[in-house]
This record gives sequence, C-alpha cells and structure tokens, in this order.
Amino acid sequence: MIARAAVLFIPILLLLVVSDARAARTQPPDTPSPPAEQTAPADAAQPGAGGWDFPDENEAAPTLGQIVAPQAVDLVLFPAFLTLALVSFFRKSVGLKYITLGAALIYLGVARSQMISVVNIFGLLSWNLPIFRYSLFWYLFAGFTLVSTILWGRLYCGRICAFGALTQLMDRVVPARLRYDVPLRVETRVAYIKYAVLAAVVVYYLATRDITIYRYVEPFWMFSGQGSTVMWVGLGTLLLATVFVRNLYCRFLCPVGAFLGVVSKATTVFSIKRWAECKTCRICEKTCEWGAIQGPRIVKSECVRCDDCERLYMDQQKCVHWVVIRRKSEIMARRSAAPAGPAGL
Repeated sequence: MIARAAVLFIPILLLLVVSDARAARTQPPDTPSPPAEQTAPADAAQPGAGGWDFPDENEAAPTLGQIVAPQAVDLVLFPAFLTLALVSFFRKSVGLKYITLGAALIYLGVARSQMISVVNIFGLLSWNLPIFRYSLFWYLFAGFTLVSTILWGRLYCGRICAFGALTQLMDRVVPARLRYDVPLRVETRVAYIKYAVLAAVVVYYLATRDITIYRYVEPFWMFSGQGSTVMWVGLGTLLLATVFVRNLYCRFLCPVGAFLGVVSKATTVFSIKRWAECKTCRICEKTCEWGAIQGPRIVKSECVRCDDCERLYMDQQKCVHWVVIRRKSEIMARRSAAPAGPAGL
C-alpha cells in the first residue's frame, strides 16, 4: 500500500516541478516599474476635443476560468497532498508518514516555498489578508491549518510544515548516539521560549508595522534561497544544533508553533485517548520526541500528533493496558481449565 501511494504521488510532484520550470523559462525577469512621469506621453495631461479622456472605470470582471487557470496546478496538487497527509494520519502508518514528510519538503518547501508564517499572523491582526479570488491556494492552505488544529491539534506542525518535515527527516537518518535528550523538567521550561518569541514579534509589529522581522525569527526563507550571510550562518548553526537536539526549532523557538499551540490548548476536539494504566506507566512519555506527555497527561500545546504514542496505545504486545487484559484472561482461562475436586469434598 505504501509503495502504491509513493508511485501515485511522485508523478504529481514531477508535474509540479516541470510546470514551475517551464514558467521560470517563459516569464521575463521582474523589473521595477518606471515612474509615471517617465512613461506618460507628453500630451497626457491635455484634454482632447471632447474633454478629458479618462479610462473606462467599468472594466469587465475576470471570468472564473481566468481566476482559476493560474492557480489550477496548486488547486489539484494541494488537495492531493492533504489526502495523503490525512490518510497517513488516520492509518497511523510510519511509512506513509515519512512519504508525507518527503512530499511536504519537496512540494511546499522546495517547489512552492509556502508555509504558515508570523507574517500571516500579522495580516490577521491587521485584517490585511490576500484578495480571495487570486489567492485560492493560500486560503485553502490556511483554512486547513486552522480547521485541523481545532480538530486534532498541531497536525500542521507534525505533517504539513516543510521545515518541520526537514528536521524530522534529519532525525530519521542521524545516528541515535549523537542525540542529546533534553530532560523533561528542562524541556517544560525551555518550551516557553517560543511563546516569548511570538509575543515579542507581535509587539514589535504592532509598534512598527514592520513585517521584515520574520526573517530573523523564522528559517523558512531558506527555501527561497534569499538571505544575508549572517542569516545563512545562523541557519547553518541551527541545523547543526538540530543534529544533536531533535526538532530544536519546532520545539523551542517557532512562533507559529506557539500560536498553533495556543489554539490547540483551547480548542482540540479529538484528543488522544488515555487508558487508566497511563497514570503509572511511562512508556509513552519516554517514547515521545516532543516532550508532550507528562505522566498521564497529554500537553495539547506541544503535541504535534506524530502518532508514536497512538501506535503504542494500540500495540497489544507493548501497551500495559493490553498486557494486563491478556494476563487476566490467561489467569481466568487456567482457572476454568483446572480439574474440579472430588464430589462431596
């Protein structure tokens, strides 16, 4: 099944890359528009014989085809990607999860350089949002992020974000002996840094209306390849640190993760189930790579629905809940099979 999913999805990704390459070859380089006084003819300010010749304000509205055509590729590919992400989530498949992460990295990262950013939070605060009909892909992307966060928590962070996909794929190939596991008591405190970063950039934006601060608190610009020397050095340092501390940026520094964490804590509809034995068992807590399990409690603001604990939850060989049930059944079976004593005794 995993192989079939990969075979079906790879051609779609190749189609996107080819279409983007063709667009890049045919599109002329961007040039700044010359000032109006340089482009207007000499007699532009002179009225004609019939008076001032202003352009007609009643221009024809674009047709649905004209609106959809430039966005058609993304309107096909993104729902296909979301389908893959949701199938991997509901099936709790490790293989499909990593196929999804690879697709997120290639499609949303390398090909589209599209992620939820603090810039979007700034736009929400000032209600300065893209024009809907020309930004259908963006509204589909942002809408899915918000709705999925309300329903399941930070699913975007664990499945959709291209930078998060990169760090999770790094963690998959980095030898375990190189990792440093942050103690839980330290992690619970350090995790608040991202909330401080979110508060700081929001206050800065409200005071200055300067959105360029995003380049210094988010590494997402790396997919566009546009950054200063200082920014590239900082990114290299961050990725090197991520080799030793898994998902470092996502867990401790990401302001978008902090924002979605606040939404998750307040609204998650479908939380992860817990057994009564979770009060004393620590298997899931030790397995969680995100520090999102503290004893029997799931920390909704930190959980990215990575599936690790949910797979353990249903593993009848490892989960204590199922082990206890199996042992009780075995005891009852032995008692039922025991021969009855002589009659009258």
